[in-house]
Amino acid sequence: MFTIHKQEIEWGGRTLTLETGRVARQADGAVLATYGETVVLCAVTAVKSVKEGQDFYPLTVHYQEKFSAAGRIPGGFFKRERGATEHETLTSRLIDRPLRPLFPEGFYNEINVICQVLSYDGENEADMVAMVAASAALTLSGVPFMGPIASARVGFVDGEYILNPTKAQVAEGRLDLVVAGTHDAVMMVESEAKELSEDEMLGAVMFAHRGIQPVIKAIIGLAEKAAKDPWELKIADNTEMLAQIKKAVGKDVTAAYKLTKKSDRQQALSDAKAKMKPLFANADSATQQKAGKLFKKLEGEIVRGAILKDGSRIDGRDTKTVRQIEAMVGFLPRTHGSSLFTRGETQAIVTTTLGTSDAEQMIDGLDGLKYERFMLHYNFPPYSVGEVGRFGAPGRREIGHGKLAWRAVHPMLPSKEDFPYTIRVLSDITESNGSSSMATVCGASLALMDAGVPLVRPVAGIAMGLILEGKNFAVLSDILGDEDHLGDMDFKVAGTLEGVTALQMDIKIAGITEEIMKVALAQAKEGRAHILGEMAKALDTTRTEMSAHAPRIESFQIDKSKIRDVIGTGGKIIREIVATTGAKV
Repeated sequence: MFTIHKQEIEWGGRTLTLETGRVARQADGAVLATYGETVVLCAVTAVKSVKEGQDFYPLTVHYQEKFSAAGRIPGGFFKRERGATEHETLTSRLIDRPLRPLFPEGFYNEINVICQVLSYDGENEADMVAMVAASAALTLSGVPFMGPIASARVGFVDGEYILNPTKAQVAEGRLDLVVAGTHDAVMMVESEAKELSEDEMLGAVMFAHRGIQPVIKAIIGLAEKAAKDPWELKIADNTEMLAQIKKAVGKDVTAAYKLTKKSDRQQALSDAKAKMKPLFANADSATQQKAGKLFKKLEGEIVRGAILKDGSRIDGRDTKTVRQIEAMVGFLPRTHGSSLFTRGETQAIVTTTLGTSDAEQMIDGLDGLKYERFMLHYNFPPYSVGEVGRFGAPGRREIGHGKLAWRAVHPMLPSKEDFPYTIRVLSDITESNGSSSMATVCGASLALMDAGVPLVRPVAGIAMGLILEGKNFAVLSDILGDEDHLGDMDFKVAGTLEGVTALQMDIKIAGITEEIMKVALAQAKEGRAHILGEMAKALDTTRTEMSAHAPRIESFQIDKSKIRDVIGTGGKIIREIVATTGAKV
């Protein structure tokens, strides 16, 4: 009944098994990945034809954790899995990010990647296993996927890197790093660190890349046994059409990108696009859509060419200069702490609110019920980019940006014993032209210090970009939105003057080298130091006095023999204390 194929390797001290042919046989590709006793099923389905009018790549990744995987029943009124939790959303993004660049330009077929955690042993994290399973399922499916990739987690304990550490080892160490890559290059990085140096971070990334090689080999071995025939892929040659557009509006686009103000530049580009439209006025809708895509490609050629030629950036800066910074604290009178952080045309209003332990966030997951005392929420309203659009509950991007900022700040927070407050940071992006998540990190650090939260050290963040053509490359500090869209990398680095606290890298090409990462980390260190200096002009240390509007928590010991006197018969005395003072006891 079943034609089962397996690959099994010893990896990081445990057995990794990849199996296909037993489960989800109607999917285009399906893999059951087992690591320790954590089991993840990943199934890939793809539409064989492109939807009419489709001009983007509709890859959708869903990651779902089944409570039964850990022998648990969901808490609360509803006793089945519902919508995606924040953790599931973040993991879906984690899987998506290294896969998306490995599909060919012009491939617009819809693909679903669904990863379900079926068994969880409490030691081996399912996110990494899901990423391996997703890569293997895509490799087997026959779709034009230029993988495979694999991923690994790295810890850092007592000066030693650990491949695929247990949860206890991650908690004990100074690093929680996830890296994904192909055989030749790194594709994605996500980490939280306790002030590691740039060399230590780079060493961890390369240690992970070496560590994933056996997994890539195993996926290739499985594909040699069980892969479906590859799809026939036809990508149109648009060379002549691009040349026609370049001849008509190339000079206009070049002139537009000499305008340093974003709104002026956007208007000039809109005018150039309007000038192009008569060229294809009699063409069908598909050709007109293609013209729009090629116009964007022309933008990329012009911007990228100028940067590689002489380092000329859109707003006139050189490759290392950070935009002008203006920071304020105490911006809002009734909040417990607030800041207004502006860097160029990117701006965030960030507030800190303090509460007692009953305000902690309850999280129900595979590891059981737990409570989080630090929350950081990020909002990106459409007016921040001058657009009309959806306004409401946060999307995947907002959740992801908020978590990145959380990772950056979290290592510098005081312990609960030293500062027993629940802390909520809220970042509202009011202007955006690149790197709003890093503006959130800077604003959060200032708002926390303004609220009297004793950070170990202030934290700042910077987004680095990359233009890569052959062997020539340029690393850009503090990228604009256009440099992000038209470039090859978004490499976010956050930390203190002492070291890195968070790292996130996404790329749009088939991987980057150790040399490029080394240059980017060194350049980011310079930029981070500059930003911290500008932040210090607004507030260089935590305020010694908390806001008059913030709650106060006082702790003291009561002699055991007096406890009954404080509580009273049936709790009478303690209820009177609460009623009289309004305090929570």
